[in-house]
Amino acid sequence: MKIRWFALIKLLAAFMMSSAAFADSKGDAVLGVWFTPDSDSEVEIYHCAKNNYCGKVTWLKAPNFPLDDDTSFAGKLKVDRYNPDEHRQNDPVVGKEILQGLFYSEDSLWHDGEIYDPKNGKTYQCKATITSDGKLEIRGFIGISLIGRTSAWTRRSS
Repeated sequence: MKIRWFALIKLLAAFMMSSAAFADSKGDAVLGVWFTPDSDSEVEIYHCAKNNYCGKVTWLKAPNFPLDDDTSFAGKLKVDRYNPDEHRQNDPVVGKEILQGLFYSEDSLWHDGEIYDPKNGKTYQCKATITSDGKLEIRGFIGISLIGRTSAWTRRSS
């Protein structure tokens, strides 16, 4: 009798581990490099903790501020000049982690994350989903998702 219980417990443990691995693998669909809507930047999404995903800027189409920029940044490498933390305002935008803590749930939704916009220095709550045509829809919002904006990112082909 003990052998049967032991076998049943092993079987249940194996099932639970395989279902967790399956959920992780479905959540991993978000991994990779994505073009933002105007294809002016790329964001790489990666694991940053168990079942959590983060993203950082890996490329900018225009890595320098325009020459006609009316500030002292004209022609210089783009930095996070609008960051509310003055000590971070000279950090380069390339390499900046802008997406944090997205959690995958089993309903094909990544949620409970935050997204930072270096164009205005603001951080928003966010959620994401992959559409049937393969786009990653990121919804940034304040408070409730009804008050926000959705942008569609396109996966970079290998």
